[in-house]
Amino acid sequence: MAVKVIAHTHIVEQPETIIGTPFGDRKDWGDSSETSDLDLLAETAGRECYKAYELKNPNTKENKGYINNILDHGHFSVLEHATVTFHVRHVSRALLLELERHRHASFSVESQRYVNTRVHHPKPVIPPAFRTSELSTIAESLEKHYEKSLDLYDKAYLAARDTGLTVKESREAARSFLLESTPVDFYYSGNIRAMRDMLGKRWSTHADAEIREFAGMILGELKELAPNSFQDIESTPSDL
Repeated sequence: MAVKVIAHTHIVEQPETIIGTPFGDRKDWGDSSETSDLDLLAETAGRECYKAYELKNPNTKENKGYINNILDHGHFSVLEHATVTFHVRHVSRALLLELERHRHASFSVESQRYVNTRVHHPKPVIPPAFRTSELSTIAESLEKHYEKSLDLYDKAYLAARDTGLTVKESREAARSFLLESTPVDFYYSGNIRAMRDMLGKRWSTHADAEIREFAGMILGELKELAPNSFQDIESTPSDL
């Protein structure tokens, strides 16, 4: 499994309404700032709602305190402006089916109708439960089972091609022999609120083990990108 940030929101200039205000003069602005643009955009959106640029409340004077107040009160709409895009590789189709249930995210997924699975994914995704020494023989059995599924996939594809079906038509039929452990690569984008929603459900001891591992990797990246927007999410999975 691999998760990499390839794009995220960047503030290109200050809104005119805050120029010359205490908020606009704060040292959060510009490339040299230690405050993330993703965190700063949420605060900027929130302050616009009330024209609250004077920084009168000491508890919300800085970005971390302001975002903490937003999180405490559940005013999550301001977290919807900043987005992040991940390139996700070598996760199972089973994980993708779980992840796509989160409606407020965008996906661009490798197509099994066009992509040769044997060439691009010769090995299966081994579930976390089978990665232990006690179950190593089960993992080996899965690899053999996956290889057999690829053999059937190849055989079905060639048989379909021999009847005159196109490459696309042949692969879309042959993919029925592939397993849920078949790897898949995709782009995954969402705003900060959508990411928090996913983490709230998947960064949990009750979640599927593979998607919990995925959620932990996503959280690690997001805490680097927007630490204040994820300040309340622990580095260990929730047991709620």
